[in-house]
Amino acid sequence: MALWLSIVATKWQLEAIAFFTAKILYSHGYSRLGRNKRQMKRIAIVEDEAAIRENYKDVLQSQGYSVQTYANRPEAMQAFNTRLPDLAIIDIGLEHEIDGGFTLCQSLRAMSGTLPIIFLTARDSDFDTVCGLRLGADDYLSKDVSFPHLLARLAALFRRCELAGSSAPADTLMERGALTIDANRIQVYWQQQPIELTVTEFWMVYALAKHPGHVRSRTELMQEAKIYVDDSTITSHVKRIRRKFIAADPAFDCIDTVYGMGYRWDPES
Repeated sequence: MALWLSIVATKWQLEAIAFFTAKILYSHGYSRLGRNKRQMKRIAIVEDEAAIRENYKDVLQSQGYSVQTYANRPEAMQAFNTRLPDLAIIDIGLEHEIDGGFTLCQSLRAMSGTLPIIFLTARDSDFDTVCGLRLGADDYLSKDVSFPHLLARLAALFRRCELAGSSAPADTLMERGALTIDANRIQVYWQQQPIELTVTEFWMVYALAKHPGHVRSRTELMQEAKIYVDDSTITSHVKRIRRKFIAADPAFDCIDTVYGMGYRWDPES
């Protein structure tokens, strides 16, 4: 009973935080910031708590985003099978599905390797965070995050996607032995096989392969991928990248860990 009351209290607290933060943003005219730049972006929110879902929707719409909301995984998948959003915000527990958000993330990532996906959840353990990132999410946030922080994360993800689509680096086609990187299409090939990477993973591989043999620190990889996370999150991304290459080639061993410094692309492996 005590545990149940604690969970209920936590949900009420989260709803209260979302509600009052939204009111503060409105009262300070936050809704006028950057509206013109965001009008065409479509964001999907998959959240089973109606009050939280509507508060997020109100704030994002005030920023000029087009927002669609869904209370459960089947409802969201039905819509996504018709048209994918520009970005998805997903809770983990969705109605009767304790890990429904994880399943949804897997399905979305199978449908698109570049769709930005953010987990926004009350489950903030290291285990859940690592699971979410391993399943293909680009970011993982706790529900106690402030709205300005959330909006900044959204803007950073959209900015990275826009840069990827409109201003690819000068080396648009890079070849490093069995590795081929097409920066125009945001696509990576290993031994002529396509490797399905998220946008974050793509730019991390690009940063490593651009200077083979050179150690790239976690900070440099964050800058290249236009993300701002802790070291453990970068480590999770690198592990997931390795697994994807190994799935295509079990002998793959080109990403070295240089302990205390970062990672490097080893062209000799």
